[in-house]
Amino acid sequence: MIKNIRHTGIVVHDLAKMSAFYRQLGFVDESRAVEEGAFIEQVVNISDVRLEWIKMRSPDGYLLELIQYYSHPQELTIEQLKSNDLGCSHVAYTVDDIDNVCEIIRAAGGSVKNPPAIAPDGNVKVAYCHDPEGVLMEIVEVIN
Repeated sequence: MIKNIRHTGIVVHDLAKMSAFYRQLGFVDESRAVEEGAFIEQVVNISDVRLEWIKMRSPDGYLLELIQYYSHPQELTIEQLKSNDLGCSHVAYTVDDIDNVCEIIRAAGGSVKNPPAIAPDGNVKVAYCHDPEGVLMEIVEVIN
């Protein structure tokens, strides 16, 4: 059985740009490595793979892993994921000040899809946003 959530991995086109974006949201670097060889080839099921990852920690301990494939890059076609796309939908983050975080996201090259909306129960404000490479993020501020 699953014991805990270890991390969330996001494949990116530009590791430097995307790690800078997430640092602006409060993540801090924890570890970084370039990997190649038999082990990582077996894990990702790609021959002759070479990639770099950076693991970043949020203030509450959540681990985000950004991965850039050097040997097998995908074409950069930024498509902003839609909330109803099949597969992994979004990563949700709790914030203290949703309006401020939305401004940081915009200033750092991301986009905000909706003005923060108050839930019917009045307990949270929620906005869907995209990071600069189109990954959907849910930003939530607890207000009650």
